[in-house]
Amino acid sequence: MDFKVLKELSLLHNDMHDDTQFNNPKQRRDIRTFRKKSETQLTAATGSNGAEDSAADRPAWDSKIQYVLAQVGFSVGLGNVWRFPYLCHQNGGGAFMLLYIFLLLIVGVPLFFMELAAGQSIRQGSIGVWKHISPKLEGIGYSSCVVCFYVALYYNVIIAWSLFYLGNSFQYPLPCDLCLPSTVKECSSSSPTSYFWFRKALNITNSIEESGEFNPIMTGCLLAAWAIVSLAMIKGIKSSARVMYFSSVFPYVVLFIFLIRGLLLDGAMDGITYMFYPRLEIWGNVQVWRQAATQVFFALGLGYGSVIAYSSYNPVQNNCHRDALMVSCINFMTSVLASLVVFVVLGFRAKTTALHCVAENIGLLNLKMANESHQPWLPHFNMTDPSSVSIPAYREWYSQYRSFLGPTITDCNLEEEMNKGVEGTGLAFIAFTEVMALFPGSPFWSSLFFLMLLNLGLSTMFGTMQGILTPLMDNFSLLGRHRTLLTVSSCALGFLIGLLFTQRSGNYFVTMFDDYSATLPLVIVVIFETISVAWVYGTDRFLDDIEIMLKWRPPVVYKYLWKYVCLLAMVGLLAASLLRMIFKRPTYTAWNQQTVRCQTGYELVAVSVANCFFISGFHSHLYCFPSS
Repeated sequence: MDFKVLKELSLLHNDMHDDTQFNNPKQRRDIRTFRKKSETQLTAATGSNGAEDSAADRPAWDSKIQYVLAQVGFSVGLGNVWRFPYLCHQNGGGAFMLLYIFLLLIVGVPLFFMELAAGQSIRQGSIGVWKHISPKLEGIGYSSCVVCFYVALYYNVIIAWSLFYLGNSFQYPLPCDLCLPSTVKECSSSSPTSYFWFRKALNITNSIEESGEFNPIMTGCLLAAWAIVSLAMIKGIKSSARVMYFSSVFPYVVLFIFLIRGLLLDGAMDGITYMFYPRLEIWGNVQVWRQAATQVFFALGLGYGSVIAYSSYNPVQNNCHRDALMVSCINFMTSVLASLVVFVVLGFRAKTTALHCVAENIGLLNLKMANESHQPWLPHFNMTDPSSVSIPAYREWYSQYRSFLGPTITDCNLEEEMNKGVEGTGLAFIAFTEVMALFPGSPFWSSLFFLMLLNLGLSTMFGTMQGILTPLMDNFSLLGRHRTLLTVSSCALGFLIGLLFTQRSGNYFVTMFDDYSATLPLVIVVIFETISVAWVYGTDRFLDDIEIMLKWRPPVVYKYLWKYVCLLAMVGLLAASLLRMIFKRPTYTAWNQQTVRCQTGYELVAVSVANCFFISGFHSHLYCFPSS
């Protein structure tokens, strides 16, 4: 191409840069198609070594399966196993699932598709994507990095706990089932698994004010967790993608094994029935909508920048719309699979507890028979063999004669046991360990379960760290040239700050960070992302870009979902979360089972939100009022 033709092409490209002057959508598409082609020709003719060359040199996934496993591994995390089942349990069972699917389709999938398309089109991390739309918006990317770092700090502590339990699984009997309630006062007031978790594993203090010394074992486990993350990511997606083949697939193998094993347990069907039984009245509760929207939001990993980072390594022609639907569907089905596993196990646990209650009460009845001559309450079932007494038979007898029995004889209600919902660390490190201790070959099941938690945590951790490292390397060429040093330094810094969580009071800080440090900032980040695409860049222009990438135009419904539905839903979620914090002050539960008011909960939220606003505001100010 000679210089004259090149010059004319450049002038045409510059004259047509502002496509907003054309009102006809077809004209805009034609102009933007021409502009894309002219950019390609200009780059090829000039041999530019700018952003285009850097995009050409950008690392890429070796295969589509690598990319899908990475996105699924990031979005499917510990929350799918211990948060979704709890919400389903507490909020109407099947009715909550229907509400979740509705919000997933009208809010989750469109926002997930938006982030995938933005990263794939611009081929930059979160900072570069929003900077491309407008230099004044790059603070959104920095905010994502800050929140990702907050999450990485406490998330890796949970991985450290999984490492500790995994290391303690290779012995029989399991150490979490060894304390003797009759000799240990703390154990007698709770259970062996609770005692092991709070006293042996965490050696927890009575309140957050008592920081206590560092827990040396947990500090070592945290160091090991950060070392694993560092080694897996030291070569970028080339090294982490290989780990994903195992860390993303293995949890599914374990979940199916546990589901098959659980279905053979007594009480499994009771748990599944309890899970799917719909209670439609919950749809009138605003807080249930808030919880469902929050779960959709976090299940897909929106706002972290990790979705954008992963998609930026895709070829431009990749069908990101199909990816959005596929990953969202896999994520939901994983949540359902995990819920089935949790409920069959909790059903078994509830029935075992209820049958134990029946046996204890029959033992007390035998003593009562020996001491009383008048026995109008004499049961019709066989009291010499408590194992032959069913729970319905006992409850029917108890309801008839409870007035004769006194306070020592109690009811044994299976539904009440199922109503004792457990989430988070309580589900994984207390309830599940209690059940696995009852299994034959308990060390095998324990090691399998905690290896699954380890891999779930690591695959999410890789995505979280990618949401930090990719934008920084894209935006700062010096950091991009020293990828290994940046990765190791980031992990070392994360370990040093994470020592806060290895104090004896560290579990309280993990709980607060999990509840308050990321929720509001991420919602704010996604609100600004949606405004940037829908109102600053323009949905028509964005759909034009996607059409050029995919060679077909997504349905026009996305335009209205992005501009109105998603934006209003996120603003509503933000308002509901703020109102809940105002009317229900943040609390945490201490080991002594007293609910203590947590004044620092508001401070953590304030710090996180202030960081988001400060970073966004600072960069906006920097570009509005550049220095001379």
